[in-house]
Amino acid sequence: MTHLEAWAVEGIGEITEGTDLAALLCELELLDGDVVLVTSKVVSKAEGRVRAGERESAIRDETVRVVARRGPTSIVENHLGLVMAAAGVDASNVTTGHVVLLPTDPDASARTMREGVLERTGRNVAVVVTDTAGRAWRTGQTDLAVGVAGLEPLDDHAGRTDSYGNALAVTAPAVADELASVAELVTGKLGGRPVSLVRGLGERVLPAGRHGPGARALIRPREQDMFALGAREAVVAAVRGRDADCFGSPATPAEVVEALASCGLEGTAEGVSVRVRLPVTGVRDQVAAVERVRLIAHAHGWRPHSDTAAPDARGEHVTISPTSP
Repeated sequence: MTHLEAWAVEGIGEITEGTDLAALLCELELLDGDVVLVTSKVVSKAEGRVRAGERESAIRDETVRVVARRGPTSIVENHLGLVMAAAGVDASNVTTGHVVLLPTDPDASARTMREGVLERTGRNVAVVVTDTAGRAWRTGQTDLAVGVAGLEPLDDHAGRTDSYGNALAVTAPAVADELASVAELVTGKLGGRPVSLVRGLGERVLPAGRHGPGARALIRPREQDMFALGAREAVVAAVRGRDADCFGSPATPAEVVEALASCGLEGTAEGVSVRVRLPVTGVRDQVAAVERVRLIAHAHGWRPHSDTAAPDARGEHVTISPTSP
């Protein structure tokens, strides 16, 4: 690739339920290898994903799990597995009193548009459905891919070496998300231009009939997500002893011992288990220490040997171990 071109398509007009988006794309001057990017909002409108009612009610219906909440802002996992503010429910650029939900299956929507273009024009293009989202560590929003067809969404570099001969292990550019951000730059938020084209990435477009894994491949599995819960929500999850999968795979004994020490508890690794010394200053202190052990164990994917976390016969220790091998 020597250069990349990106531009917004003018004159798309209002999209309503039943609009044939594939037919609309066929009116563009497409070339093989083009990447067509379509905002999720117009896909949702075409697929009838607009509903009347309050935004908060729609957010509740679309929410599978609350990740974090601060005042009126909620970050949740929706039915697509996406973690987004307000479950991706949008009340902008829609009739007052209505909200737009994300497409039911954005990957399928992208495949339908791609197949429609190929069938009617013979052009082999990739299609990306985009939406706007915030970032956990940075202010502001960017667009990302929620649906992909005809493109590998990730460019996995694992096993390759850099120019210095260093092996790459975790480098995997999110190509589809990068394209979505490029599209947002040329369409803008207020220009009423929901479709854009990127040209110059023909080598990345898959052969006709091969759609790739879709944008779902970009969703990080919960057990690998180090930020699957907000700070407050993680504390609550530990206290109530639920949502253990949000804490990931069981930590190592050394990590558990270190966490115990940070909370004033002495733990000793004994094989795959950890034996925790309890205070002997009184029953109340011991009960409080046992509860701290239980919480720390839960947050690290561990559990007490006894369901009641009861100390040993002498009342001096409690033993914890991983919830799974």
